[in-house]
Amino acid sequence: MDLPQFDLSGIKASTLFLPIPNADPLNTLLTKYVPQPEKRPHRDLSGAWHKTDFHTLVMTNSWRALATMARDRIVMSTQDPSLALGLWHVRLASLARLRLFNQTIAECGNLFAVLHAIEPVAAREYVLEYVVPFELHVMHARLKYWAANPLGYMDDLNALLRSCKIKSKTAPPDDIEMWKERAARLCLMIATQLLELKNFTSAARLLEPLCSSSAVMRSAVARIYLQAGLLEAAAAHFALVDADEAAGESTKSLNHAMLSIAKGDWFEAQRILASLLEANPEDAAVANNLAVSLLSSGKVLEATEILESSLQLNPSLVTAAEPLLFNLATLYELRSTTAMDKKRDLLIEAAKHCGDGLRTTCLKLPSQ
Repeated sequence: MDLPQFDLSGIKASTLFLPIPNADPLNTLLTKYVPQPEKRPHRDLSGAWHKTDFHTLVMTNSWRALATMARDRIVMSTQDPSLALGLWHVRLASLARLRLFNQTIAECGNLFAVLHAIEPVAAREYVLEYVVPFELHVMHARLKYWAANPLGYMDDLNALLRSCKIKSKTAPPDDIEMWKERAARLCLMIATQLLELKNFTSAARLLEPLCSSSAVMRSAVARIYLQAGLLEAAAAHFALVDADEAAGESTKSLNHAMLSIAKGDWFEAQRILASLLEANPEDAAVANNLAVSLLSSGKVLEATEILESSLQLNPSLVTAAEPLLFNLATLYELRSTTAMDKKRDLLIEAAKHCGDGLRTTCLKLPSQ
């Protein structure tokens, strides 16, 4: 079959891109709460990327630099459309991580306007079907979520899921697993949206078919049932994980801890979580769960110490974990005499280590 001829030079036009705002929410908070300039950590807003490799930019959450790099390389890219479209995904994903959702919507809309203008129709359909990366189609669906249309977003995800299921049956044998994996990822995205809509039961039922080969997935489904208050259903899934020889002991222990928390058995949960944290002191998720359990039993000081220790051990990871920062700020507020000083110190630590895109409301420091 002869491949249709098409021209994708339009996707490299510099007019498709908007300038990235030279503003940073953390800098705003630093200016307000840290009056001494010498105590404010330096925040690089230049977007410079030439002296750093791609992997380092990702690991340090340097989304501004990544977005700038992607734009520069798209504009200067050669005739390889796959490379340019891959860079487009990097650009849009980086803008989203910067929480510049309106800009992401605008630039993604510009890109797909160019793609939908390809003539003839046969060439356009070929490009959208075989040339545009699957991740860009998912990103395009995500625009409705950022535009405050969650139901429309779910409709688009379901359309992509149906397409994946069809292709998993009709694709060449070498591609079948790829389409099945994409379908599974879409199920996870739909389940996440259902959880946001508080539809816990539907989310769990959607994911249950994926549990047969994954103890981690079954544990996740059980925790969804815990959120829904269905302890018996959760316990049944946890029991299946316990019987799975391939499941790790840490996963099984964490499951027991979560079930204990749901039952209000704080001391049993604390015993299990403390043991897990002792085995892996850098596990921020376990530290956060232990702190919540300690707080629930009235041990504010111990809970604070757990989260502070976790912050000291792995500041780059912890300052990127917004729930943990929120919980630590809340614990500081419960110790009202030192709350503002402690939250100011937490702000400085976050500014040092967290990179770009932190949702600053987790620090509980109003910017106005």
